[in-house]
Amino acid sequence: MKQQQKIMGLALAAVALLVLPLLLQGFGNAWVRIADMALLYVLLALGLNIVVGYAGLLDLGYVAFFAIGAYSYGLLNSPQLTDAFPAIAASFAQGLHTPIWVVLPLAAGAAGIFGILLGAPTLRLRGDYLAIVTLGFGEIIRVFLNNLDNPYNITNGPKGINQIDSLHFFGFDLGKKLVVGGIEFASVSLYYYLFLALVLFSVLLSHRLEHSRIGRAWMAIREDEIAAKAMGINTRNLKLTAFGMGATFGGVSGALFASFQGFISPESFSLMESVMIVAMVVLGGVGHLPGVILGAVLLSALPEVLRYVAGPLQGMTGGRLDASILRQLLIALAMVSVMLIRPRGLWPTPEHGKSLPTNKA
Repeated sequence: MKQQQKIMGLALAAVALLVLPLLLQGFGNAWVRIADMALLYVLLALGLNIVVGYAGLLDLGYVAFFAIGAYSYGLLNSPQLTDAFPAIAASFAQGLHTPIWVVLPLAAGAAGIFGILLGAPTLRLRGDYLAIVTLGFGEIIRVFLNNLDNPYNITNGPKGINQIDSLHFFGFDLGKKLVVGGIEFASVSLYYYLFLALVLFSVLLSHRLEHSRIGRAWMAIREDEIAAKAMGINTRNLKLTAFGMGATFGGVSGALFASFQGFISPESFSLMESVMIVAMVVLGGVGHLPGVILGAVLLSALPEVLRYVAGPLQGMTGGRLDASILRQLLIALAMVSVMLIRPRGLWPTPEHGKSLPTNKA
């Protein structure tokens, strides 16, 4: 009976997720964009959960991999390189329009390599020291992208890269609306289904990793690295694997973000983005997939929803409070309240390893 109820619940959830963008379209495409960005942040949070939740490595520079993926896609699917380098323009007369099957693995691979490069010099660091180093790495990448417009204009500096191609595959252009059977699917709705498919695949992959030998070794390192090393676990390689695998999620998310937005700049990858992604993992429940997803959805959608609350509250104060500041205040109050009431997160991982209750005679 419980199995049937579980299957029924999953079926209802699947139908709700498939119908959601069509319902939101009725209220405007802005609401579908909020759902799209929520799915992108879920993908980012799932990647960071591998590093923070499974391996216990505090990474405050995760947004750097997001930026690497975004710029990988932007440079290979925009006029930026052909305008800056005549040799590239001569080789690609029609412009650079790299197919998704090439650019996504490249973005994931580039981010993964940088993840390993970040992990290599930090193998002996733990806790606060690791957080400071990763924070610095994230800022270095942002500043690097911000200044890589001289002497050769590669990233266009603070002005960013525009005219980025939308995703194309199987003859479909996700940048244009699609009509099927009289039902119109806006561009943001098409992106929603692509993001949803990738999120479901990532959830399955993360679940399999969690219960694999590698996942159990990561958790052993998280709980006690010295004991894990004494048991014969190669902590060095496993830490590098965690950094590299988590970074690939960020690279794929960045490539999708660039194609979805059509414009990227270094300002989109600030320190606050890293802090928000870490907050999503911690607020939802470190190491627990449903909690991470819940935290990502709430923290990505809540600021946008609160725009409609901050306006009336600003009016009630006679305009003395700025709406954006009031919105940030409401978000901060919500986060503080949740952490006081649920210090282990909204949906923490079940505690394993507890002894079974014994009946006293």
